[in-house]
Amino acid sequence: MRRLFPVTEETAARTPEATGGASAAEVATAGGGEGSAGAGKSGLSGRSGLSGPSDLVDREWSLDELAAAYAYPEPAPGGREPWLRANMVSTLDGAAQHGGRSQPISSDADMRIFGTLRGLADVVIVGAETVRQEGYRPARAREAFAEARRAAGQTPAPAVAVVSASLDLDFSLPLFTSPLTPTLLLTGAAAAPDRVATAEKAGVRVVVAGDGMGVDPARAVRALADLGLTRLLTEGGPRILGQLVAADVLDELCLTVSPMLTAGDAQRIAGGPSVTVPRRFALASLLEESGFLFGRYRRT
Repeated sequence: MRRLFPVTEETAARTPEATGGASAAEVATAGGGEGSAGAGKSGLSGRSGLSGPSDLVDREWSLDELAAAYAYPEPAPGGREPWLRANMVSTLDGAAQHGGRSQPISSDADMRIFGTLRGLADVVIVGAETVRQEGYRPARAREAFAEARRAAGQTPAPAVAVVSASLDLDFSLPLFTSPLTPTLLLTGAAAAPDRVATAEKAGVRVVVAGDGMGVDPARAVRALADLGLTRLLTEGGPRILGQLVAADVLDELCLTVSPMLTAGDAQRIAGGPSVTVPRRFALASLLEESGFLFGRYRRT
């Protein structure tokens, strides 16, 4: 079963009285027929025009519609401000990984969303540990997004920006030696000069975004925006996401909830010190396929 439940301003504002006693969330998840993937489509089908359970109609969503549903906010009159979204996956019991990797708890639909979010982004921010564990490769150009990226003045593929204090990375990997768009390295001003030189020799652009060894999240966001990279996407890992949350620079979370239980001691999607006051996010849309839930939450 594949369904997409957009949460619009209209549906989010509905009261129990306006929906016959049901909450907006209950209206958004009521009913459900099955959709099917078609050739050349995203493989996701959904519901639109939510105004009540009887008005929900199953239909297939094209890749263009999926991209529109996940589009970054339109630029303000004074120019485009940076917008940072995260894309993470978690099991029902809160594990962000299994065996140190996210792939075992993912799905085909999750990877389609993954590809869509990359297709929309200027830059993908990722921690050095995730690069090592997940075997990160350069982002590739996707024909489905080629024309839209050209029209938006974007490079054919997003850059990857690796966050690292130690610069303990293998700069002979394809991520650094053969990306379609040059890889960036976010680090602190106190980074080891020899490691900085090694990175630059490999063709990596080193961006200083901190006074010490580490990276200041707010400075990193601004530094990328100063390079014209304002559609920001982070894919973790949990330590990096935790730092972004703590610094209050995260605008949106795209969260896949995997219908799996793993137990164990795997990390949550965000780690590190807790925030003083929890930040409230609002549900923007919710997609379901084969028990996987794909929620999109924006800061209130």
